[in-house]
Amino acid sequence: MAAPSHRLTAPFGLKLKRLDVRIGVVKLQRKKISHSYGVKVQASSSTMPFASPQSRFASKQEQFFPRCTPRNSGPQSHDSPPKRDTGIANEKDWGINLQNENVNESGTNEDGSTWYRKSGEDIGDNGYRCRWTRMGGQSHDGTSEWKETWWEKSDWTGYKELGAEKSGKNAEGDSWLETWQEVLHQDEWSNLARIERSAQKQAKSGTENAGWYENWSEKYDAKGWTEKGAHKYGRLNEQSWWEKWGEQYDGRGSVLKWTDKWAETELGTKWGDKWEEKFFGGIGSRQGETWHASPSSERWSRTWGEEHFGNGYFMTINLIFRYVL
Repeated sequence: MAAPSHRLTAPFGLKLKRLDVRIGVVKLQRKKISHSYGVKVQASSSTMPFASPQSRFASKQEQFFPRCTPRNSGPQSHDSPPKRDTGIANEKDWGINLQNENVNESGTNEDGSTWYRKSGEDIGDNGYRCRWTRMGGQSHDGTSEWKETWWEKSDWTGYKELGAEKSGKNAEGDSWLETWQEVLHQDEWSNLARIERSAQKQAKSGTENAGWYENWSEKYDAKGWTEKGAHKYGRLNEQSWWEKWGEQYDGRGSVLKWTDKWAETELGTKWGDKWEEKFFGGIGSRQGETWHASPSSERWSRTWGEEHFGNGYFMTINLIFRYVL
């Protein structure tokens, strides 16, 4: 059969220099019974195996922040950043212990480091009430410093809020910031009670080109609607990586879940993986892609998909592309 005369195009209409396609077997399945309705078609025997480079970040990430043991007699110094991938903790896990009375004290330790602790209560209109505690300290030369703030808010509308913020730096130049918040309120449009939780964490190395950032969120309402998600970013010298994921439930049976991860080096190599699934009443689809791009504009990708029909049957398909722009 003669080759088509039209020009092949890549995604977004880019011109291709070479295209290799491998189509997987398409199957219609039910439980353990499989009926093949397609034939495996191979446009080229050349394949490019995909293997994500081994990540060197996990071990290094935990190493570039040294820890020190506080020696003061006041509030303990938190001279180390928060750990990654801890999620969102509740107020009990965070050890919230707001003072019931006004406190204003400070002191100096034997090693010359200083500390302070303050707490109080603010009163406002419509029953507004905020109880708070602040504490912190620093080394004798100011190279190491830490701060913490905790609060609890409420008013007559039923609004309630718990929150905390922590920050610090150490003598090696490492710095970090961490916030956490949980809110209970009534939505002004639907009049439904809602709970929202969020957390942000970030840290930066003072000795090398390294750092990371995380943002987590959770939202719920009284009818079962739920939304969860996270965004993460990290860098270690010449390599960077990202991760995003989300989940949505409408409270009536519809579910959406997705994840997107990718990384790149300063030399131009990029790779990633993503997937998504949508379902309602047993009917839905799953799809995903794993890809790799080289500095020479050569790209390899594998896409897959599933269609579920709600009657026990589902169909699968796999496609592998390799092309040079």
